[in-house]
Amino acid sequence: MDYKKILASAMSLTLAAAFAGCGDKESSSESSEATTAASTEASTVEATEATTEELEPPKPVEASDPNAITFDDGHFFFASPKTTDDDSAQGKLEIVEVQGNKMLRFTDDGKNCANGTVQKIQIDAAMLLSHENVAKVRSIQFDVYADATASDFQNDDGEFLKAPGWIGGGGGANVAGDKWYQFGEWSGGEYNFDMSGAAHAEFKFVLAAGGQCWDETMDEAVFLIMRWGAQNEGNMYVDNIVFYDEDGNSLPIDETLVEAYGGAEQAAADAQAQLDAALAADKAEIEKDNASLEAEIDKTVDDGLAAAEAALAEANSKADDAIAEAASMAADLRG
Repeated sequence: MDYKKILASAMSLTLAAAFAGCGDKESSSESSEATTAASTEASTVEATEATTEELEPPKPVEASDPNAITFDDGHFFFASPKTTDDDSAQGKLEIVEVQGNKMLRFTDDGKNCANGTVQKIQIDAAMLLSHENVAKVRSIQFDVYADATASDFQNDDGEFLKAPGWIGGGGGANVAGDKWYQFGEWSGGEYNFDMSGAAHAEFKFVLAAGGQCWDETMDEAVFLIMRWGAQNEGNMYVDNIVFYDEDGNSLPIDETLVEAYGGAEQAAADAQAQLDAALAADKAEIEKDNASLEAEIDKTVDDGLAAAEAALAEANSKADDAIAEAASMAADLRG
């Protein structure tokens, strides 16, 4: 038996198997790399699409309940800013339009964040609901928004942005027996854009069975919406207020109250507009009179100065003549 031939054949088979294995490994490696690259590319596309979606500015929420107070009619006679507490932010209420949606805004004086104060809006349900329905209220739902008027919000990357950051707060209400009832807290946030989306809030009278709620005898059924912990200067907005009974049914607004209070609100606004117009006209007339008086004074002063200058010139001329005459007489005497 030729052992050398057998050994050579065995080595040839081993090398062939080894080369075949390397080829399989290279093919498997290439396939794995191609799969990884495709997976990475797909992940990048998905991440880019997700980021694009996340960076779309939030839109206001449209009211879904027919009994929602949307401020579309321009009335807010039932609301007022609470600015008298030691921690109260200073500002005023007004109706503004955000992306075609009207809302009630607490327009801050621009110092809320710096001073660490609380923005407060007080709403009287007795000016909106019948006495019977005031007593039925067991929860109140609404949407809260916030905007940024400065670029003082600092994100986790250390960047300063014109965004509200975290937004949140709480509220309370006066209840039967002249007591104060504290509601739960609400929160939301916006970290990229200057106007937030809606932070939906719900205030519940969870102790209504024990009398901690409104009743039919109350002429004022006030609840307070508060925003605290501001991370940037800005304003607070409220929209889509709905009152619910114990069964979760929304309570209708009393249109007779809206007509009465709304009419008075409009009359007051008209009277204020007339007063402002009259004051503006008086101011314009006064400014006109002042301008005329100033022109007359200027003319008098100018005339006086001209007369004085003429008199001085005449006096100088006479003095020159006198000097010349004296000089002539002195020359005659010497001659």
